[in-house]
Amino acid sequence: MTAPQKPVLLTGASGNLGRHLARSLGALGWKLRLTDIVPFPDPLPEGASFVKADLNEGLAIARLAEGCGAILHFGGVSVERPFEEVLGPNLRGLYHIYEAARREGARVIFASSNHSIGFHERPEGNQAKLDFDDDFRPDGYYGLAKAYGELMGRMYWDKHGVENVNLRIGSCFPQPIDRRMLSTWLSFGDLARLAERCVLAERTGHAVIWACSNNPASYWGRDHRERIGWAPQDSAEPFRAEVGHITADPVTERYQGGGYPAMEYSRKTPSPRDAFSLDE
Repeated sequence: MTAPQKPVLLTGASGNLGRHLARSLGALGWKLRLTDIVPFPDPLPEGASFVKADLNEGLAIARLAEGCGAILHFGGVSVERPFEEVLGPNLRGLYHIYEAARREGARVIFASSNHSIGFHERPEGNQAKLDFDDDFRPDGYYGLAKAYGELMGRMYWDKHGVENVNLRIGSCFPQPIDRRMLSTWLSFGDLARLAERCVLAERTGHAVIWACSNNPASYWGRDHRERIGWAPQDSAEPFRAEVGHITADPVTERYQGGGYPAMEYSRKTPSPRDAFSLDE
């Protein structure tokens, strides 16, 4: 069992994914610094500490990151919300994370999202799957903030050499709960193993990984998982008989982002497959 030599900062530690990572990585003997804007609801893992902090407070984030070798950034607004609610924690807060990483020479593992590409249509038949370098097509303010976060990582890598891994998380739940998740599901176990490899990999550069389990129906293709030595072990396929239903909303069923593209959707006809095309 290998543990990082330096402490690891985990933001968003009180959220569903943060709590799971705290338990899983703490059980491996990692020295974790946990933080969130709300108290940590579970017993602290051995060797872990918790400090309540706001991502908008740059000095607080800088202090938490002192001496850390990696930052698992799972903090911020985690669902679609109005722009003003997303702005502070998800945009300004991410800047504070990257400035702290730059000062400490730390690697950032950013919890991005499939909603950064959510307006890509779902592939059908022999259509090609989406690759990591295909265009961003965010499906709301939340997804837009995730696209911003990945671009910030690219800029900090190009300008400052800050390594970062951007995890385009699909649907991380105990098990798939609808038909779309047969393509997007990420098990808790695969998430923990992915985070572990992101921190322990010798080098990452600027990397993008489709964070989903080994789902035959996945929408997604090439990424940088070989760079960190990760392969998912679980699959949504055993749940197919339980979640095979289709929703009644054609927008939800058309796009990879599921219900997010349908929120406040006002187009009369679907957007084109090529975002820059006039054809619809």
